Amino acid sequence: MAIPDYQTVMLPLLKFASDEIEHSTREAIDNLADYFELSPTERAELLPSGQQATFLNRVSWAITHMKKACLLQATRRSHFEITPRGLEISRQNLEKINVKFLKQFPEYIEFLSKKTESETTGTAVISDSEQTPEELMEAANQNLRDDLAVDLIQQIMSCSPAFFEQTVVDLLVRMGYGGSRKDAGQAVGKSGDGGIDGIIKEDRLGLDVIYIQAKRWEGTIGRPEIHKFVGALVGQRAKKGVFITTSSFTSDAIQYAAAIDSKVILISGQELAKLMIDFNIGVSPVRTYEVKRIDSDYFSDT
Repeated sequence: MAIPDYQTVMLPLLKFASDEIEHSTREAIDNLADYFELSPTERAELLPSGQQATFLNRVSWAITHMKKACLLQATRRSHFEITPRGLEISRQNLEKINVKFLKQFPEYIEFLSKKTESETTGTAVISDSEQTPEELMEAANQNLRDDLAVDLIQQIMSCSPAFFEQTVVDLLVRMGYGGSRKDAGQAVGKSGDGGIDGIIKEDRLGLDVIYIQAKRWEGTIGRPEIHKFVGALVGQRAKKGVFITTSSFTSDAIQYAAAIDSKVILISGQELAKLMIDFNIGVSPVRTYEVKRIDSDYFSDT
């Protein structure tokens, strides 16, 4: 099944805690993952940032909401137990517990009524959304990245082929390839040898080289173009190549590149834009937000 949202987690979480025993967050996560019959892949799925497991994030927020409604209470770091109120609720024949249900408790209403300290006063900390705050932030960030990626490719397509080659050089150097910017600039765009646009060092010492094909195309690139590039690699007795394009590859081209002995990496326009954003090529940060949590170690007496 799909990973349940944090509100769906609430009732099973309360039932889990109804044994009146202290539990750790990790125990709750493992127990609820079994309850929802999550697969190993679903248990390991990460938020878009890759910093935290999705299910862990949702269980943690379910615990937070239940604490604010005084159904659960913290006992020590990363541990909790059910409260008398929570035990009473757990014995009721409820179909679900969600934010709307928790609003009957004055402690929870007080929690919801807190405002952010930003200039946008009057904004509630928590909404009735099925997504956790981290998920909402990361979804918004991903939307911004997707829009930026489209704009980047449009900008590249409006520039000259020489500028595209320069962009490829800038990206590869920022990623740690090519030695110096001067070395990389001399290599890329100088070969033109049977389907190869350039050669770049794999590392600063030049222990190995990577052959490059850079195509500023609008149409989809098929197997014949990749076959031609691989043939050029064989002619150079090369084992490594990168084919970069502003467009995309057919499934046949992707399968062919994956099946051959030579190591050929295909970078589509979408992947190129993502790398440019990650390594700040052609983009610049506008603002940065820090998400902070309580440092439990700081408050530990031991």
